[in-house]
Amino acid sequence: MLLAGAASAGPTPAPVRAEIDALLARLETSGCRFGRNQEWYAGADARAHLLRKLEYVEKVGTIRSTEQFIGVAATKSSVSGAPYQVQCGSAAAVSSGPWLTGELKGLRAAGGKAAR
Repeated sequence: MLLAGAASAGPTPAPVRAEIDALLARLETSGCRFGRNQEWYAGADARAHLLRKLEYVEKVGTIRSTEQFIGVAATKSSVSGAPYQVQCGSAAAVSSGPWLTGELKGLRAAGGKAAR
């Protein structure tokens, strides 16, 4: 269920939203492809899709951390239940959750503000 783990409805706190935006910007500019429902999309399309999912979640719940956003909205299709994947270059595709979590760690290590 998409809403599992989301608190009562409301906007994502500004520091968390800023971190999510920075994370999705990394996805968009990574040069990697984003797989969902057996199709591959460019980073810009992936970012737009995940932002739409965030907006939906905000209508029915509140995201309190970037990790929660990854778990609730960025790991699998809410329609088919199929996991999302990320493929960079000729490397094998990996699940989006670990890829996004790794990028989040890199973002925070590079001085991005941590929103926990």
